[in-house]
Amino acid sequence: MRLKSVSQLEKLREQVQAREAKLKHRIIVCHGPGCLANGAEKVGQAFEKELKKRKMRGVPVTALKRTGCHGLCEKSPLVAIEPEGILYTRVKPKDVPRILDETVGKGRVIEGLLYGSDNGSGPIAHYRDIPFYAKQKRIALRHLGKIEAANIEEYIGVGGYAAAAKALTKMTPDKVIDEITTSGLRGRGGGGFPTGRKWRTCADVPVTPRYVICNGDEGDPGAFMDRAIMEGDPHVVLEGMIICAFAIGAEQGYI
Repeated sequence: MRLKSVSQLEKLREQVQAREAKLKHRIIVCHGPGCLANGAEKVGQAFEKELKKRKMRGVPVTALKRTGCHGLCEKSPLVAIEPEGILYTRVKPKDVPRILDETVGKGRVIEGLLYGSDNGSGPIAHYRDIPFYAKQKRIALRHLGKIEAANIEEYIGVGGYAAAAKALTKMTPDKVIDEITTSGLRGRGGGGFPTGRKWRTCADVPVTPRYVICNGDEGDPGAFMDRAIMEGDPHVVLEGMIICAFAIGAEQGYI
């Protein structure tokens, strides 16, 4: 897929959003490392098999999505049902037919699969009410667990590459750096170094060529913060690198 103009990007976004609007349910299976280690791939395969068997596969009211890490790895494998916002924990392939029958088919919640059903702290049906999620305000990670990581159309559908298009067509490099500086954007590795200062320093150095380097490694050992965003929402990383390249005058980037 190659888009040659902002209008083509906007048209594709409208098409994707229209397609998503027709879906009655989205079955979201977490495919982060924690969930995969506990059998998420088999859970996803079970959903595919059951959807095909029931002739639900291909019908534009139900979609199966495999997404990046949801963050609640201790309760993996995780399955979310949208738009209801129901989160099921420690799901096994044998649970799949029941989820399709009860939750997708009849709108009923299966209490035994809910967060807290095994330790007395629940059950809690909706992930927005789970303490781990309720206290979060996701910005950089806002798409994790909602879109398929490698699907560029899904990223475009949630507004992806709109910021890059604006920067490239409506702003100057200096204006982009000023905007980044004003925003307060900083590194996620613990030092919190201002991103705008990094970009301005590079842009002001009278040396070419310049490069954008995404090191993918945080200062806090074992935190895996960068792993989560690079695996779960890689296009947001690429879009950020594109904007940075424009701002500092680089033509190449490395991850």
